Amino acid sequence: MGVAISKDSENFIFFETEEEELLAHYTTVAPDMRVLYKESNLTEIEFVIENLKKEEWLDSTVGLELRNYRPNPYHARKLQEAFEKEGCEIVDGTDIVRDLRSEKSPLELAYIRKAGKIADIGMKAAIDFIEPGVTELEIKGEMEKAMSEVGGECTGIPNHVATGSRIASLHSLAGRNEVMPGDLVCIDMCGVFNRYHANISRMISVGAPDPKVAEQIELAAGAMSELEKIIEPNVKIEKINKKMKDYYENTGIWEDRWYVGGYELGIAFPPDWVGEFIYGPEEKTDEGVLTPGTVVNYESDFYLPRGAGMCGIIDSIIIEEDGAEILSDITPNLTIV
Repeated sequence: MGVAISKDSENFIFFETEEEELLAHYTTVAPDMRVLYKESNLTEIEFVIENLKKEEWLDSTVGLELRNYRPNPYHARKLQEAFEKEGCEIVDGTDIVRDLRSEKSPLELAYIRKAGKIADIGMKAAIDFIEPGVTELEIKGEMEKAMSEVGGECTGIPNHVATGSRIASLHSLAGRNEVMPGDLVCIDMCGVFNRYHANISRMISVGAPDPKVAEQIELAAGAMSELEKIIEPNVKIEKINKKMKDYYENTGIWEDRWYVGGYELGIAFPPDWVGEFIYGPEEKTDEGVLTPGTVVNYESDFYLPRGAGMCGIIDSIIIEEDGAEILSDITPNLTIV
């Protein structure tokens, strides 16, 4: 149902329904869990309000995560109305939670490193499986089987596998399309460990690619080497954006861009893994720095010549006090199978 936190208390309250009580005890560390049992005859919102009134937490401002996927708009409005009926002022508290999550603890970073290793295992399994005649869904299945065998979990967004003309979209779902000789395959996926995500995307060619297409992919992939020269603790977003745009302009592919930049990564549940913080040369602001404890991805996504679709090259980066680390050990360059 949700969590309530007071600025005046070290404690927090975890609200849950009877149906999910066991799951909540199994998957959380909540010391104070309030469970709504059916015999109470209260609605979920009435139950929350009643408990918070007993704690005397309803005499001031209430921050709600108004930009969250859950609850849906109907129930969010009902919840807001219930607080307002008690005389509370409602404000958007989304950024409070997101800001706290943006700088990871050493344990969280260890989880993301593990997720990165899981992602590499999945990507290698997919690459080894690709051949003419297999489908996108079969590739996805092999990839996720390999990750599951080493402790990988379900992803916030369905992992993307596209081949042939479908690589013109980096957000399509894997389908029944069969890989054909000469096809390009794009795989954009995450490894997940304890719900922490690490993102990677690579391009694979089934047989020798068109030279012009291969050149464009290599230039897009070359951005990762440039990024390694720039990325460091407390680097300004403005510097990253300028240096990377300079690279793309100097290589002559800037005008072919689909998306360059990235976003914060961390703990995530379906339906998304994209964090709150987004950066890139075409975003509205380039203020801020990448502080130690931050984890982001970087995308180098470009349209390909000869109507060949689009390439997606993505890596995840951990920023620490003593440096920055690109997680994947798999080359960003085009792989030919």
